[in-house]
Amino acid sequence: MAKNILLIGGSYGIGAEIANELKNENNIIIASRSNDSLPDGVKHIKFDALEDDIEKIELPDCIDGLVYCPGSINLKPFKSMSIESFREDLELNFISLVRVVHGLLPRLKKSDQASLVFFSTVAVKLGMPFHTSVAASKGAIEGFAKALAAEYAPSFRVNVIAPSLTDTPLAEKLLNSDSKKEKMAERHPLKRVGKREDIASVAAFLLSEKSSWITGQIIGVDGGLSNLNIT
Repeated sequence: MAKNILLIGGSYGIGAEIANELKNENNIIIASRSNDSLPDGVKHIKFDALEDDIEKIELPDCIDGLVYCPGSINLKPFKSMSIESFREDLELNFISLVRVVHGLLPRLKKSDQASLVFFSTVAVKLGMPFHTSVAASKGAIEGFAKALAAEYAPSFRVNVIAPSLTDTPLAEKLLNSDSKKEKMAERHPLKRVGKREDIASVAAFLLSEKSSWITGQIIGVDGGLSNLNIT
């Protein structure tokens, strides 16, 4: 039986790639601000994670899979970061995620075993300069996901993907020239930056029955950056 998979903010980049991988065997719903790059065969609902109430949009009674895609890459020296910047990143990356999950609880509970997939960053595990705000807000996601997985097992499975730099519209400023791409690729043991397919395939796996014994995990999809030192 086809599952109902809801992607929040998944109309382009990694979210759209996840939808493409899953749409043939599942009912995919993307709730996002835009539908400019919406994959064929996917239902779209207008939704702003920062402003809108997930409980007030029309969704199936049962949600079997949830992916929260909104995120930020706000890289600046700490001395240049305002408190308001930290608040904005926390609101988008974490607080809005919490609101979405809380509002969907009744629908998630109707699934035989819902699978929730969130996104962190390699910068939580591997301290990096200029990442104080994004690492803080994404670190909150990791802690939240583990606690949520423990509280709702076996009803839900909750896992987090922690990518390194991936070639998506969100990272465009960091990869907008061949020299930048080469420099970033050299930092990774596998000598390339991530592709959206790298991340989407892991998300699709976590949403499938093939991962039915996996929960509470932070999965690094990072070209080996977080665990390997090859210098």
